[in-house]
Amino acid sequence: MSNPAERAEKLTDALRESGIRLTRQRRLLLDIVSRSDDHPDAVELHRRATDQMPGISLSTVYRTLSALEEHGVVQRHQFQNDTARFEPADGAHHDHMIDLDSGEVVEFHSDQIERLQSELAAEAGYEIVAHRMELYVRKIDKEG
Repeated sequence: MSNPAERAEKLTDALRESGIRLTRQRRLLLDIVSRSDDHPDAVELHRRATDQMPGISLSTVYRTLSALEEHGVVQRHQFQNDTARFEPADGAHHDHMIDLDSGEVVEFHSDQIERLQSELAAEAGYEIVAHRMELYVRKIDKEG
């Protein structure tokens, strides 16, 4: 889902259906995560939240992110040697490339890679139930 407002609304509805109370802090953080495409960490989410809710504490952000993750609307990623980073859990499977120099997280999806993984698992007598792929990358110096 590419429209951040639609994504935020869909995730808010899912949260409401889960029975969790929709506090201002939960709504705000869910909205911020839904509109983010850079996989922010809790400190960055706190910085963004204080722009709209100056009194929100970092501990509230951590507790809220845990609740949102527990109810399946936010995904936590612990990339190599990095703090936990967050993205909306809105369905579409994708994998990640993490730039080791800049920390940038790039999402990608490859049907070819997905097929190959399924074939490899089947050849070994397994069916893939879930997986995550993280590629740790550096930009290629095209001048050198």
